[in-house]
Amino acid sequence: MAGASWASDFTVSGGRIRVHKTGVDMALDGALMAEGLVWFCYYVPVRLKAAWMQLTRPGPAVWFAPDRPRPWYLVWAAAAWAGARIARTPEEAIAGFYFDDSAVGAPPNTGPARRFNWRCTDVTKTHVARVFEQAFGYPLMVDPATAEGPLVEKGEANGVHDGRIVVAPCPALPGKSYQKLIDNTEGDLVADLRTPCVGGRPACVFIKRRPVADRFANHNSSTVLTTPEAVFSAAELEAIFAFCQGMGLDWGGLDILRDKDGRIYVVDVNKTDMGPPIALPLRDKLSATRLLADAFLTLINQESGTGAAA
Repeated sequence: MAGASWASDFTVSGGRIRVHKTGVDMALDGALMAEGLVWFCYYVPVRLKAAWMQLTRPGPAVWFAPDRPRPWYLVWAAAAWAGARIARTPEEAIAGFYFDDSAVGAPPNTGPARRFNWRCTDVTKTHVARVFEQAFGYPLMVDPATAEGPLVEKGEANGVHDGRIVVAPCPALPGKSYQKLIDNTEGDLVADLRTPCVGGRPACVFIKRRPVADRFANHNSSTVLTTPEAVFSAAELEAIFAFCQGMGLDWGGLDILRDKDGRIYVVDVNKTDMGPPIALPLRDKLSATRLLADAFLTLINQESGTGAAA
């Protein structure tokens, strides 16, 4: 599972760290370094498991393009736990993943016959909202010029966590999308249902809670691992599957919120999802990784995916 130097992914300057691919800029402070230490305590057992699997039960070779996943991506952990090897060329792989940490892109014109996420080329918030309405039958997107009351304004880019509440009517700004403000509060906290999906089906759910004041941040007060059936109805699970089909998403994480009206809303899609969440206890991190490793092997051993090439 080795790859190029991780240092090439970042620039560190003036006490800040910038991710080249996405443009995300973060303060290199004590909180970030503490999160890095927690992540490293998860990385070590995953790396040891990967080494053991390579020695005893080596898994299949899988090609990722245009980018190779780093260890902080969930698909890397699942593949490592399953004993899979990241192929250097498409010819030596039994399956290929379109892996591009950008909101809009295009997969390569080559690859193994089994291709995953090949149709998942647009995860902008506007496209997500459009596919969501088709799959669920009720809207998420809002026209800020004609609406009234509080709305959520977000950038279209991937992973920037720049959401903010604005009051409509207001002009739509370039590069921004506008969504219904979902009331997912639980007292003074909000609850997000981070849902990794494999083959279009939820594999597990991370219930992430944080203060209402930090609802658009990525720092959670607590995270709990649970099953999809514990939080979604059978009809909702089928709608999630239809949504993944519409997005061409074979592997990726959905950010799902449940409103006080009882409905769920898929507000974001990440085909290059990171994780497991830092706030999740280590034991549950490893349990989730085992679940996702099994689902990963099942996915790549099937004939094709929802986004597979014809």
